[in-house]
Parts: sequence; structure tokens; C-alpha cells
Amino acid sequence: MARIKIDMPDHYTFTTELPVRISDINYGGHLGNDAVLSMIHEARIRFLNYYHYTELDVEGAGIIMTDSAIVYRAEGFHGDMIQLDVTVGDFNKYGCDIYYVLSNKKTAAEIAHAKTGIVFFDYEQRKVIPVPEGFKASMEKDA
Repeated sequence: MARIKIDMPDHYTFTTELPVRISDINYGGHLGNDAVLSMIHEARIRFLNYYHYTELDVEGAGIIMTDSAIVYRAEGFHGDMIQLDVTVGDFNKYGCDIYYVLSNKKTAAEIAHAKTGIVFFDYEQRKVIPVPEGFKASMEKDA
């Protein structure tokens, strides 16, 4: 079976930290895959907030996640502090990808690489819309 490969960027524009909570642990005794997706959602919210945006207001547009990919590289355990590095790339007419590297803050071991694809959405008209120019310019300036 072919493994997913994510071409990760070299530079990240935002960093945040989250603890591994007991509710993040699965029956295998380590960080569960559902918890990783939840952590990258929290990191995305913090990333957007850093730039004064929300998932419902990026230059007046909302966003919708169209896909996600996660490649697991090491285990995480209860009590670990996870550093999440975040950046944006691969812009197209309607969206872009958000990239995440999750690392153990203490050991620097990479826990996971992740990518979420987003498109911009007009919730009133219920349709996909082009990437807001201000957002794209802001992200490319920091890249």
C-alpha cells in the first residue's frame, strides 16, 4: 500500500503549543488520530486569530476545509507539550493549503506532519468564492 507523502514547506509563520490531555489518549496508550485532527483545528484557529481573522471572517469570507492529510512520525503521550508550527501555501483561485508540523516540545521529535486544504466560502450565497486578495498578500508577505 502506498503511503501518503506531504511535501512540507521549509518555513513556518506561526507557532503555538498544546498539551496532550488524557482525553487525547487512545486505547493504544498514545495520542489518538482524532486528537491530532482536533489539535490542528485549534492551531488553525490560533493561526487565523494571530492575523485577526476567524474561520467565518477572512476579509469578509468564510472558509471550509476540503481535505486533510496526516502522516504520523512518532508517538505522543499524556502530559507531552506539543509545538505546532503552521504556515500557508499552494494558493489556487479558490483556496490554499495550511501545513502543520507537530513536535514534542521537550525532545523536538516530530509527532506528525499534516495538511488541510481550505476554500473560501460565502455562507449567505452558499458558494465557493475566490481567495481574498488581502489574505493572500498577507500570507505571501510572511512566507
